[in-house]
Amino acid sequence: MGVLQGLWNSIQRILSSSGFASNDWKNYIMVGIACVLLYFAAAKQFEPLLLFPVAFGMLLVNVFPAIMAAPSLEMQPLMQYMAAHPGVQVMDPIITMNGAEYVQVSQAGGLFYYLYQGVKLGIYPPLIFFCMGAMTDFGPLIANPKSLILGAAAQLGVFLTFIGAVLIGNLGIPGLSFTLRQASSIGMIGAADGSTAVFVANRLAPELLGSIAVVAYFYIALLPVIQPPIMRALTTKKERMIVMTQLKPVSRLEKTLFPIIITILAALLLPDAAPLVGMLMLGNLVREFSAVVRLPDTIQKALMTILVVLLGVTVGATATGKAFLNVQTLGIILLGLIAICIGTAGGILFGKILCQATHGKINPLIGSAGVSAVPMAARVSQKVGQEENPANFLLVHAMGPNIAGIIYSAVVAGTFLSILG
Repeated sequence: MGVLQGLWNSIQRILSSSGFASNDWKNYIMVGIACVLLYFAAAKQFEPLLLFPVAFGMLLVNVFPAIMAAPSLEMQPLMQYMAAHPGVQVMDPIITMNGAEYVQVSQAGGLFYYLYQGVKLGIYPPLIFFCMGAMTDFGPLIANPKSLILGAAAQLGVFLTFIGAVLIGNLGIPGLSFTLRQASSIGMIGAADGSTAVFVANRLAPELLGSIAVVAYFYIALLPVIQPPIMRALTTKKERMIVMTQLKPVSRLEKTLFPIIITILAALLLPDAAPLVGMLMLGNLVREFSAVVRLPDTIQKALMTILVVLLGVTVGATATGKAFLNVQTLGIILLGLIAICIGTAGGILFGKILCQATHGKINPLIGSAGVSAVPMAARVSQKVGQEENPANFLLVHAMGPNIAGIIYSAVVAGTFLSILG
């Protein structure tokens, strides 16, 4: 009988410490959402490098919350501690409470807690920008400075969504209110750059980081679905068929001076943007001097993959059922979609203006690449253009606004941080 009772007590302890006892229905809904995201990543190939880690981090934290647990100090009776650790000398101070002696025992945090410090301390996003710089040729932007206008126009979604989130917050709808700091973080979804959105949200609205990051990465993965209908609705068939002339060659000196000048200007005018812009430009200089530095291949592939996985899985792990399933998150999902759509529309409309100003030399479709999802947004411009004219090759031209979008997203992030940080 004693053996059976001991076995039953062991089973009870296992069940009480399992996820079945600590999780609620919200956690299981989040597990379902994570599985849907994994399906999109695996079966539909919607940017699997982004969605896989985010979805898996979300999945794991909702079945095993302790993986994000912070380190803690636990008071244990001294005699119990010594019995469990025979021969170990107690180094921590002994505390007497109610006539009994206790010792403080430190409990280690979960694995993701420590990996998450790269997000919390603002390490991963600038390093990802460094890798993006090493992956990106700034030549198309330098060869066609008009691309800067399209990159700036695509940030329209960030600012209009910021204003919209502030106005919604003033309506007094229960559970759907946003502070200025939260509204700016939500608006950054419109930049279509997950690392920038995470960088800003971590500084200004850490309580919304999980929701903002998951929504941002999901919409970035869905750009090939979201953008084409907007592009077709705002352009004519004639405009979509425009074939742009070959870009002029860019000298090595121009490619060297450009990142240096941009870094100096960004650091002097917007110091808060310097970590992102500076690392982006450093990566690009490494690319240009690859014969000397000999690192670009490692940066572009291995380091970039590792950083995206670490950022994605730890940010996904902040999306617990309690933090994600609320009215605010529904608002973020809606506002994020609006931000992406307005950003795409802003780039295209300014592309149409440039098309008229240059007498039909610029295809407005490249304006949609002004959102900073590199090179995905540029590939969408290429795809839609080729559907109308198979001889049309817009990818190189679309990279100009795409690169400008990266720079402007960092500048906008620095602006929000300078004003509200």
